[in-house]
Amino acid sequence: MLTQSLLNKEEKLAVIGLGYVGLPIALAFARKISVIGFDINAQRIELMKQGIDPSDELEKKDFDGCDIVFTNNLEILKQAKFFIVAVPTPVNEYNVPDLTAVLKASETVGKVIKKGDYVVYESTVYPGCTEEDCLPIIEKLSGLKNITDFKSGYSPERINPGDKQHTLEKIIKVVSGCDAESLNIVAEVYSIVVSAGVHKASSIKVAEAAKIIENTQRDLNIGLMNELSIIFNKMNINTYEVLEAAGTKWNFLKFFPGLVGGHCIGVDPYYLTYKAAHLGYDSKIITAGRAINDGMAKYVAEIVLKHLLEFSENIRHAKVLIMGATFKENVTDIRNSKVADVINALKSYYIQVEVTDSFADSNELQHEYGFSLTKEITNNYDAVIVTVPHKPYLDLNDAYFASITKNTAIVVDLKGIYRNKIASRKYWSL
Repeated sequence: MLTQSLLNKEEKLAVIGLGYVGLPIALAFARKISVIGFDINAQRIELMKQGIDPSDELEKKDFDGCDIVFTNNLEILKQAKFFIVAVPTPVNEYNVPDLTAVLKASETVGKVIKKGDYVVYESTVYPGCTEEDCLPIIEKLSGLKNITDFKSGYSPERINPGDKQHTLEKIIKVVSGCDAESLNIVAEVYSIVVSAGVHKASSIKVAEAAKIIENTQRDLNIGLMNELSIIFNKMNINTYEVLEAAGTKWNFLKFFPGLVGGHCIGVDPYYLTYKAAHLGYDSKIITAGRAINDGMAKYVAEIVLKHLLEFSENIRHAKVLIMGATFKENVTDIRNSKVADVINALKSYYIQVEVTDSFADSNELQHEYGFSLTKEITNNYDAVIVTVPHKPYLDLNDAYFASITKNTAIVVDLKGIYRNKIASRKYWSL
């Protein structure tokens, strides 16, 4: 039995792609079995060999006691019997799925897979992608046939960056396989590390679809909150106060307005609408939610602009401080950060924008978005936009914002963390 062979360390498991998703999976398995951690980025490999997580999510102690070899060498990768693919699946600038990484990873698997091996994909894709796009590449390069010569499956990742509570081991794992035998084996292998248990999906497509709708549902609910925020703002009603009141009902779902970025919620729905369009269906509700959420950065910038036009003598001399550049609180991840869209919208009106962040790397921001972090916060801002509620920002008070702004400044608090705390400056939240 494959599972027992892995536990006896007679066989090895490999994880391909060691980012936010892949590295935690690799280390979790490496505490129980022998693992090969594969990544094409040699610099990242060297850091991980030293017990350093390039994504800055895991601590050095998380590497302790792990039976793992980090490599970018295909010859070493060939030693594995069970392959897990966990590479990024973003969208391009036109919001079209970019499958480059997952297809390249499939080529890698195709070069090393042997008869009797297993390959399981964790990357988020549209239903059908694993069987229609990825496995044919493996078959072509290996000369082996899926089901007959090797087995395949899909088990969607549920890693939540910055969340120390909902970890891999504590979240029910959805698993699927190309046939009944593979379904059972994949379930058994993941059960080695997932104490919460597994859910066996009836097919690979069902598992792929389950992952897509998890984030699509959240996207739509946040989109509704954002639209309500726009409406309530016209009524001079605070959205968070409305949500507090409505939230007293037992079945009210507690979602909140905000910028929707990152590599999951702001991306996954486009995979579903892309596939739907190829099948001749034009999605209405999903695309509407996406349009609202993608438009929130411009909406926030326009709120600030209106204030500046009223209180600034020359808009070109106006200074705005943005606090928070990552896609969510308390993480270093800047991928698909909608804060960049707020900055670009403000700069399009020739407004001076400075950015600070307790977690983001200035060089990464410069490389990815063309702006860096300010070295010193001054005392003459016309507006402050708190975009991300990082932990160091939570205890800031009215006196702090008064000390860094002009008397006529506005404090824009997207997540409502300073509600009823700002008195000396104009206050606005979603």
